[in-house]
Amino acid sequence: MRFLHTADLHLGQVMYQNYGREEEHKHFFEQLDHWCNEYHPDALLVSGDIFDIQQPSAATKQAFNDYFVQLHSRYPNIRIVITAGNHDSASRIQADNVVWRLGNVTLIGRPPASDCTAQPDGWQEEYLVRLKGIGYIIALPYMVGAKKETIQALLDYVKNENKEGLPIVMMGHTAVSGMDFTGHNFDIGHLQALDPVDLGSGYDYLALGHIHRPQTIGHLNDEHEKTSHYPAGVIRYSGSALHVSCDEKYPHSVSLVDIDRHGGEVQLTRLRIDELWHFYELPPDHAAQSHDGAIEAVKSFAQEGGQGYIRFKMDYNTDLPSDFNQQIYDLLESYDNEIRYNPKIIWTNTPDKKETTEKPVFEVADLQQMTDPIQFIEQTIDRYNGLTLDEIRSAFEEIEIERQRIQEEGRTK
Repeated sequence: MRFLHTADLHLGQVMYQNYGREEEHKHFFEQLDHWCNEYHPDALLVSGDIFDIQQPSAATKQAFNDYFVQLHSRYPNIRIVITAGNHDSASRIQADNVVWRLGNVTLIGRPPASDCTAQPDGWQEEYLVRLKGIGYIIALPYMVGAKKETIQALLDYVKNENKEGLPIVMMGHTAVSGMDFTGHNFDIGHLQALDPVDLGSGYDYLALGHIHRPQTIGHLNDEHEKTSHYPAGVIRYSGSALHVSCDEKYPHSVSLVDIDRHGGEVQLTRLRIDELWHFYELPPDHAAQSHDGAIEAVKSFAQEGGQGYIRFKMDYNTDLPSDFNQQIYDLLESYDNEIRYNPKIIWTNTPDKKETTEKPVFEVADLQQMTDPIQFIEQTIDRYNGLTLDEIRSAFEEIEIERQRIQEEGRTK
């Protein structure tokens, strides 16, 4: 059995609230098309986060349709299996499955019901893709929490049928303990990571999405190798199709997998993705110490033919004009969108002597997530001398009492 494994496409992503990534995704799918043509896989597996948001635009949905219709038209013998991730709308993905089945393409959005194991066998069929004489694919979308009993029921269902000893592949979209989450901009303490034992036993290869760094769990140091061989039971993150953030500085790849038989050897070949635009820090060899130095760094980058996403590395003591970001945007207008600006500056020589991307300012996206003013103050209190959080809480409590009093008076009038 041979298949291509990718995940985390994030179609429709807009970088830094300014830059659509349509050209980058087009470039990725051109490479995917090339690999389908070169390696003739039996299947193409896409393990979740197809879209960047749960309600993608019409243009983004059209791009999804165009990409996969073209792949299916060019390679009708390749079984395409797509599952939903946490960024996707499970119901929307599932609804589209009815249409895509006409083209022998499988989309799975909804996870199994919580009481599925109490039901008679047959529910498993919705999550099972058979490649006749080649192997089995168990296609599971993003699921909240541990579902060991459900997963094992699916694996046992396939085991009872698999008299020929064909390879068994399972898809999932989750975090697994032992992973390297470098580049993700979340607190790992807030991410529930499942123990591999919670993912059942009986698969030869577990095709995961969700974590953007390509990696084979338990073998985190072998990514520099093009081809590796493992015993059955491989747990693999293919990694995201694009660098989803500027912190993902590692190479990205698509996994080409060959499995000779159930319980046999798994051969993994890493197909390096050629990113259309890379991420750069300016100036490249030191931190800028002035506004003029930052401007000159951009001009020098452009004169050398640079293109991609840039952000500045600046000394913490640098004074910048209030319209600094606008000056950069104005400067870049003449470069036809080939140079894209990340306004999140990396500050060096900070008071604690560590590099940081934080200064007394929040990005718009951060502020949009803060609906509680106390939460904002808790995260910024160290930046305001003499501010006492208890006094602030007391003030807000008084305000709330007064608001309720005014509201009550309004009702009695």
